[in-house]
Amino acid sequence: MIFVIKVTTNKEDRALEMISDKVQKKQLEVYSLVRPHGLRGYIFLEAVDRETAEEAAYNLPYVKGIIGKTVEYDEIKNMLTPSVEEMKIEEGDIVEIIGEPFKKEKAKVTRIDKAKAEVVVTLLGAVVPMPVTVKMDNVRVIRREDEEGDEEEEEEKTKDQGEEYLGPAIGGL
Repeated sequence: MIFVIKVTTNKEDRALEMISDKVQKKQLEVYSLVRPHGLRGYIFLEAVDRETAEEAAYNLPYVKGIIGKTVEYDEIKNMLTPSVEEMKIEEGDIVEIIGEPFKKEKAKVTRIDKAKAEVVVTLLGAVVPMPVTVKMDNVRVIRREDEEGDEEEEEEKTKDQGEEYLGPAIGGL
């Protein structure tokens, strides 16, 4: 039977450790303890019966209680198995950081870690190039590296068509 334990938000890891220690000390029949990614304030505990689950979580800091009904594995399966999303970011892309502390900064992607869903970027506005690791969901692609090549090809076509190409326009002259 799988039970849902309500714990203090952002203290899930600590509560999980305490429950685990108690289970090992008292040798309770608890089969698994899981802190689902993305679900704050809850821990799943699989045990023989409700009595064992209550004993495992009873009188511990950060543990608020056990939710009344049990859940089936099929109901929580999508929270436990990591979902592999299509990575639409490539090395060399220009991205805008949409998460703090570098919000609205533009950066160039130098490395991608798909396992951790992180990208290493170098900030374009920084005087000294410095690698910064950011979660993929905190960046948004502004321009692809291959799009820059397309712009250069268009300039070449303009030259070939007999038009005079004067280079980039310089304002104020």
